[in-house]
Amino acid sequence: MSETKSPLPREVADAYVDELIALDPITGTYLGAKESSSRLPDTSPAGQEALAELQRATLTKLDEAERQDGADSDIERRCARLLRERLSAELAMHEADEGLRAVGNLYTIAHAVREVFTVTPAQTEEDWAAIAERLRAVPAALAGYRASLQLGLERKLYAAPRPTATFVGQLTEWADTGEGRGWFEDFASSGPETLRTALDEAARGATAAVVELRDWMRDVYAPTAADAPNTVGRERYARWSRYFNGTELDLDEAYAYGWSEYHRLLGEMKQEAEKILPGAATPWVALAHLDEHGRHIEGVDEVREWLQGLMDQAIEALDGTHFELAERVRKVESRIAPPGGAAAPYYTPPSEDFSRPGRTWLPTMGQTRFPVYDLVSTWYHEGVPGHHLQLAQWAHVAANLSRYQATVGGVSANAEGWALYAERLMDELGFLTDPEQRLGYLDAQMMRAARVIVDIGMHLELEIPADSPFHPGELWTPELAQEFFGAHSSRPADFVESELTRYLTMPGQAIGYKLGERAWLLGREKARERHGEAFDLKAWHMAALSQGSLGLDDLVDELSRL
Repeated sequence: MSETKSPLPREVADAYVDELIALDPITGTYLGAKESSSRLPDTSPAGQEALAELQRATLTKLDEAERQDGADSDIERRCARLLRERLSAELAMHEADEGLRAVGNLYTIAHAVREVFTVTPAQTEEDWAAIAERLRAVPAALAGYRASLQLGLERKLYAAPRPTATFVGQLTEWADTGEGRGWFEDFASSGPETLRTALDEAARGATAAVVELRDWMRDVYAPTAADAPNTVGRERYARWSRYFNGTELDLDEAYAYGWSEYHRLLGEMKQEAEKILPGAATPWVALAHLDEHGRHIEGVDEVREWLQGLMDQAIEALDGTHFELAERVRKVESRIAPPGGAAAPYYTPPSEDFSRPGRTWLPTMGQTRFPVYDLVSTWYHEGVPGHHLQLAQWAHVAANLSRYQATVGGVSANAEGWALYAERLMDELGFLTDPEQRLGYLDAQMMRAARVIVDIGMHLELEIPADSPFHPGELWTPELAQEFFGAHSSRPADFVESELTRYLTMPGQAIGYKLGERAWLLGREKARERHGEAFDLKAWHMAALSQGSLGLDDLVDELSRL
């Protein structure tokens, strides 16, 4: 009898994805698994523990897989590094009961339950029948989430008051979009008339569940957690930071780096501002001038089309020169984000088979007039050559990776670092010579440097340096963080408020943009030094984009080898 060969790391990783989809149909839908369309996950404490058990079992299998012949090849090594790092970071979060106080203005279970409907297939009557079944699953999913939060209350593990209040407001908006019906009912109204009764009934049940969760959050959860701190402290911050960045950061060094970037960028911004509004007191006075007098797009449909054109033009300019793009990677769609979410633009990757393309999403926040300076580098970040080129390329080369590397194993700082690197690349390549657009790019860079400063500063209650023009010597608070962020950003007040709530909700995530960019730049520089004059930037880009996700610790090492 022949001996059964033990699996290698990529096989372990792919088996994990299969089992994850069975536990989490939301993930399945994003991956394009049609059988997931009618279900939602168990969001209760038992459901969270079932996922943790899968992660523990997978790590045990990985131990064995790494001892097999062939496990030391580049492709197996990278997969094993990622799988071990990600599952360990996720388990650390679970074992600290972070899932029992997961409340905020984005990326909660409730947000995931709502947003998955926007990517659920909805072309055929069969698709809509599955949607009706998924709508009927919303009450149980929100009840499970509430049970998790209730257990958190019993253990005196509270979410921060400010994100809690914001979340209550979002639930209120989802419950009534202003037309006497909720978001789920609006969504279901697009379904076929043959399923109208089933869809309407299921959607009303989903809205009722939103109202029930909103009332409990407002009347029970918020008063109980009212005295909880809005910040998390060094120990929790370090755990969150590792989860989002894939590395054990020296937080004090990262804080100092944020300040060094702040001073560098401020000098460049002053130079560009002088070209736009000579004598402007600050770069943000010049940006405010552009809000009124700079180039802009009028109309929601018009800005969507303009953003589509911007991405199409970038693809034409970059493909064959700085990238080699497969035909299916060249397709990306511009969309307007549904109301009731955060204020920042975002991207959703393609399904594994590309039947659903990658999409950028613009929240309009009720606006109909859109300054161009605020959009160009942002769409280089969200679309091309940013998130879309990386995440679509992962999907394109998934057969050469593991399914895990190309999809659910993504590290936030890797992806956000690439997207910020992409903005910088477009500046290096001469796409941002227009003073309006370059000042907008520098403003976006400054926002990411400010994130490092305020996110680490307020959660660790660090001192503001003596050479800071802003409250030198004082200790950071959320109030000071919002004031600082607002003073160093062209964004409107509601965006700034949404951003600070996000940082309180997801400590350590916002720093990954700038620190991830630093990792990508360092990896490129080390590869350039290694190859000398033979260094080929296009070849390096494609090799870098084809290796799948890695945490920042591993990313620099692997980029340097390319």
